[in-house]
Order: sequence, then structure tokens, then C-alpha cells
Amino acid sequence: MKTVLITGCSSGYGLETARHFHAQGWNVVATMRTPRPDILPPSERFRVLGLDVTKPESIAAALEASGPIDALVNNAGIGAFGAFEATPMATIREVFETNTFGVMAMTQAVLPQFRARRSGVIVNVTSSATLAPFPMVAVYTASKMAIEGFTASLALELEAFNVRVKLVEPGYGPSTSFTSNTGSRLEGTIPEAYAAFARQIFAAMAQPAAVTTAPDVAEVVLRAAVDVSQKLRFPAGPDAVALADQ
Repeated sequence: MKTVLITGCSSGYGLETARHFHAQGWNVVATMRTPRPDILPPSERFRVLGLDVTKPESIAAALEASGPIDALVNNAGIGAFGAFEATPMATIREVFETNTFGVMAMTQAVLPQFRARRSGVIVNVTSSATLAPFPMVAVYTASKMAIEGFTASLALELEAFNVRVKLVEPGYGPSTSFTSNTGSRLEGTIPEAYAAFARQIFAAMAQPAAVTTAPDVAEVVLRAAVDVSQKLRFPAGPDAVALADQ
């Protein structure tokens, strides 16, 4: 029986991914900044731990508490929407701290055990925004594109140790907390000069041609985790698959 540690499990893709791995017989360590044991059914194979991927001491404590793991799913992320011109550098750094450096920190923390054991898999969850340009999310896209390049290079670096590294690229999921977790980062980032354009984008997002559901992503994350081929990218959701096929 294998064990997976998943970050960002308080809602959305992370929560559904934790449930799906558990249903498929895995031991699951579901982590989130503020632990909420009530959102997952009690089980000997479910553990909920507090983990803030931007804090080294939090990462170390969570990995010590979890014990050896077979798979890491880097799902935790935050959103950012607005005109780049009006986005403060502090906000840009905040987004990169979670979406980019948090992924790198988690990966670096688990690699010694994977390398020593000569087995393990890391699944990095990015976004379909990396597959096609989309306006008003330049900062968010940049943070995810960085992980795309990081993952592609790292996969080659770790081949000799039989450690696999995969990318899952979810499409647009209006049922997730992307907009809500953007929170205060949205304030002041749409100046008047961009207001009309932003309204068009919001209108398009309100009526998407296709959307991605949390089960779509959970199924693909598991597929990526058990894949032993050299396939790197796994689009998740009909909209992401369509973009990947263009």
C-alpha cells in the first residue's frame, strides 16, 4: 500500500484528489495551511496535517509527521487576476512564493528519501494557462510556466535514480476557489484604463465553452502518479485537452 502526500487539500482539486487516491487504496496525507479534519471522512488511511509550503519549518514538520511517502502531489497554489501594470511587486512575489518556490521547496525536501530509495514520483499541478495565452493573468501564468520548465528539466535529472516527475495541467474550473483565493490580490489591479477589457474577460469566464471539474483533475493526477513511461504532460479536463491538441 503506497502513501501520497498532497498539498493544498482544503478545497477544490486538492480535496478531490485526496479523496480519489484514498478510494483507490492509497494511504493519503492531506495537507493544508489550516487543518480541517472534518472535510475528510475518518479513516486509518487518511491523515490531515498542517503545512504552509512557503515556510521551511512547516515543510520539515509535516514530512517528519507523515513518515516515508511514495508520491508527492504539489497542488497548493494561489490565484492572481489583474493588469500586470497595476500589480504590485509584493503581490508578484507572494504568488511566486506559493506557486513556484513552494513547489520547489517541497520537491527539494522529499528528494533525499526518493533518491536513496531509488523510487518515487512527484506530480506538479500547473494550469492550462501554460498551454495558451490568456490576458489578465500574466503573473499567475508566469508562476506556473516556471514550474513547467522546472519539471521538464528535473524529470531528466532524476531519471538515473528512478524518480519520476510529471505535470498535470488542469483547465478552467469555475467551481474551484481560484477567484476567492485571489482575495485582496485583486484589489487595485484593474485600473480604469483596463476596466472595459477586464469586464469582457469576466464575461467570457462566466460562459466558458468547456470547463474542468475536480474529479477530472483527480483522475488525471492519479494517472500521472502511476504512469511509468516518459510521458511528462497530462492535460486535465476537456478544455485543457483541447488546448493541448492545438
